[in-house]
Amino acid sequence: MLALVLHEIGEFRVEEREDPTPAADEVLIRVSVTGICGSDIHGYTGENGRRFPGQIMGHESVGHVAALGAEAEGLGLHLDQVVTFNPVVIPTTDADTFAGREQHSPNKTVIGVAPHIPAAFAEYVVVPARNVVPLPATMPIEYGALVEPLAVAVHAVRRVLRRTDERALVIGGGPIGQSAVLALRMEGVDTIFVSEVDPARRALCARLGATVLNPTAGPLVEALVADGGLVDVTIDAVGITLTVADALNATKFGGNVCLVGMGSPKLDLEAFRLSTEERSLVGSFTYSAQDFTDAAAYIASGAPEIAELISREVTPHDADAAFAALSRGDGTAGKVLVRFSS
Repeated sequence: MLALVLHEIGEFRVEEREDPTPAADEVLIRVSVTGICGSDIHGYTGENGRRFPGQIMGHESVGHVAALGAEAEGLGLHLDQVVTFNPVVIPTTDADTFAGREQHSPNKTVIGVAPHIPAAFAEYVVVPARNVVPLPATMPIEYGALVEPLAVAVHAVRRVLRRTDERALVIGGGPIGQSAVLALRMEGVDTIFVSEVDPARRALCARLGATVLNPTAGPLVEALVADGGLVDVTIDAVGITLTVADALNATKFGGNVCLVGMGSPKLDLEAFRLSTEERSLVGSFTYSAQDFTDAAAYIASGAPEIAELISREVTPHDADAAFAALSRGDGTAGKVLVRFSS
């Protein structure tokens, strides 16, 4: 099979690798497309220290079932079925203890992050059958690569959203921020603002139905107050000191802020304001199995706004150039997909 291999930090090469074979409890997936995640870009540049030379990365993927292990044959899967997969894998021995919060298992493995597991920037990938999620054949197959980033956003929103919340702010209009707009819609929030510096991303978020704000044009709080007041809940999809400060300032006393962006490993906080104004700052990382399944159901609906999230596709041979351009901030508004097959 062809695989996109991180030859060294800052360089991918397309290499020929042996086709994998599924174990008894596994499924072999013929990959159609795999999305380029922000964490993949940071791995490519070496910023996050979580990707390593020789690794086959990739965890936002969709494809067709190519082979079933003996124990996977009774799970309702069949050859050529369109599927995606949840890359957060926990041991079966942890399933009961961490049901509903699988991401908390200290024994979890994340396909695409763990360097010893060949992942989805390749023509084939092997995954545990229990992590496979079917999708409808009638859906544009590339939509399946959007399930995983939407699951991240669904989990982040559910971490902080209360039933009474009506106004929400998303800081950062990149792929996770865009997914957060859809996740808020999924949870019934109609009034959604997005703060984003890039005009192309603002335009994309506006097409998703959000009210877009340019934080460089003036104080974010003033813009919100002029449009009805502070928000009930904020999703920070950037995660640096400046955006966390904006998130706290933009949220009502007693409101909730979710930090899902990982732009900086350390932050400076106005701790007294966090305490005296009783805002909550909550972290979010990956998702539960239910979050992933719910995200897949939304993507499977084929809602027209889903197409807005995809900016372009590239071939494996063009992927290194795409990663280099994205790492330089080339102005791509949405998701870039690497196409391996139809």
